[in-house]
Amino acid sequence: MKTRTRSRQLHGNQPTADRPVTDLPPALAAPVEYIHSADAGRIAVYADRSGSGPPVLLVHSINAAPSSFEVKPVFDRLRGKRPVFSLDLPGFGLSARDDRRYTPDLFAGAIADVLQQVAGAPADVLALSLSAEFAARAALRAPGRIRSLVLVSPTGFSARGLPPPAVGRLVGGLLGMPLWRQRLYDLVASRSSIRHFLGKSFHGGVPAELVDYAYATSHQPGARHAPLRFLSTLLFTRQAPETLYARLGDLPVLVIADQDPYVTFERLPGFVVTHANWQHETLAPHLGMPQWERPEPTMAALTQFWQGC
Repeated sequence: MKTRTRSRQLHGNQPTADRPVTDLPPALAAPVEYIHSADAGRIAVYADRSGSGPPVLLVHSINAAPSSFEVKPVFDRLRGKRPVFSLDLPGFGLSARDDRRYTPDLFAGAIADVLQQVAGAPADVLALSLSAEFAARAALRAPGRIRSLVLVSPTGFSARGLPPPAVGRLVGGLLGMPLWRQRLYDLVASRSSIRHFLGKSFHGGVPAELVDYAYATSHQPGARHAPLRFLSTLLFTRQAPETLYARLGDLPVLVIADQDPYVTFERLPGFVVTHANWQHETLAPHLGMPQWERPEPTMAALTQFWQGC
């Protein structure tokens, strides 16, 4: 696959109906590098190596239509200042979208592979929502590869537990049935559905460019495989604070979390109090996408945190 080096604007040439998109433009205006993962196949990484200092790796969230476009405000503000990278996780964006068994370990392994093969030095990693759990797994899997973690609206701190694994497997089996799996995905990946669910993460209107790219990336061949696994709840880690986050040792961690329509944080304050290497900034008000709603305060918080690492 040929590496693309320049972003194309979707406006003016966007789909006008819910029909497949066959040529996905890059999410970011940066060169794309490709690596191979033994477990996940082709992994696409947007790379700007023109800055100085420790590298930064950005990791988008998991939902019906995610991609590196979610971290665009951070990537654009860091390029030329720090070496900055953003990967499309397996099953999303320009990465391989094979019909495979997507697991937390597969996603963590992809992050670890990018840290080893692309970043070149211990990196400051920023991860959104469920990918916070994958980033924590990667830190445990590749000790020394991560210099610090920033977790934006991380999962795992809700007082409500996950469904039993047997329920997740049952739901996953039902979602994967050929009779309706594509029809179900088409519903959640329609333009109106994407606009509705993204809109819940913004106090004002959702940026049109974010909706446009989410729609485009969700209409690629194989786009349904990873999102349907996500809907089964099997990508979440049970008791994540104990099994993942508490095992990070003295790794510096900054949590940015205010309110989120999909995630709650009842267990977060008590966890931060008992773990000296953890910090919590709300950067209120935002609904889980502070890099879009409050970009300047977000960058100020990141800069201050990284300077102290």
